[in-house]
Amino acid sequence: MNVVVVGLGSMGRRRIRLIKKYDNSVNIIGIDTNAERRSMSERKYNIKTSENLEDVLHSNYIDCAFICTSPLSHNKLINICLINNLHVFTELNLVTDGYEENVNLANVKGRILFLSSTFLYRAEIKKIKEFVEKQIKNLNYVYHVGQYLPDWHPWENFEDFFVVDKKTNGCREIFAIELPWIIETFGQIKNMIAKKNKISSLHLDYNDNYIVIIEHISGHKGVFVVDVVSRKPVRNLEIFGEDLFISWDGSAEGLKILNLENKQEVNIQLYDEVDQLDQYSKFVVENAYFDEIVSFFESIKHSCDPIYDFQRDKKILEIIDQIEA
Repeated sequence: MNVVVVGLGSMGRRRIRLIKKYDNSVNIIGIDTNAERRSMSERKYNIKTSENLEDVLHSNYIDCAFICTSPLSHNKLINICLINNLHVFTELNLVTDGYEENVNLANVKGRILFLSSTFLYRAEIKKIKEFVEKQIKNLNYVYHVGQYLPDWHPWENFEDFFVVDKKTNGCREIFAIELPWIIETFGQIKNMIAKKNKISSLHLDYNDNYIVIIEHISGHKGVFVVDVVSRKPVRNLEIFGEDLFISWDGSAEGLKILNLENKQEVNIQLYDEVDQLDQYSKFVVENAYFDEIVSFFESIKHSCDPIYDFQRDKKILEIIDQIEA
């Protein structure tokens, strides 16, 4: 199989590493206009690279593409790949530009159009959903996700990173990562109230923190706190009701359930082996990124629908638009 990975930043390099882990025989060509990134990827992963996607498509037979560039560039790149009959895996888009056209084009071409939603593949999220679905009584949750924006990619100036752009801002990205699993677990949103403002001195033209109260159609409700100002990286979740108390600190080892008889919290072990990289926080578990790559290739092999798609993502982005408004 021949694959192009478009964008050789941190996400592109992650995808290359995990594609090779999935199947080392896959031939990968990396695409990036940055010569330093191309050189680094060639050395580290022993792949060929180019600065121009269309040149590679014209001179090579390519089966599929991974779009790992900044979100505002995705629409055009996805379109180019679909026109050239490629299956497409794309990172979060954060905007709906070209959604209808590209979905229709994928259908016409008979290609898989696969949108990343990594947390739907996290073992902890699957287990949390399992616990919630077993409950007869309604539940509440309090969930805080935050990290200081300059610490997201400490190896580069955050002002050169797409999260500084209001259209693809850091809080919006967190909402896009988290809301799919929250809605999948607790149900569609019935009502919500959002309080937000800017409390940092960061040079941002958008609100840097949100407190959102959510009521789900199921009767569950929660408080979702999102920010890019927390100096300590935080992913703290508590789910509680009369018959259940779960807590999760975002790490692979951090999911706990309260034993209602002896009032002791018990760690839930979900991994035989945890794949993590030193440069990221304990919240970043590579297993889920790998599992969605597997899911993408399985979707191609068996012509089956991915568990997350552009139609669902459009609804999520509409909800985020309401929160931001």
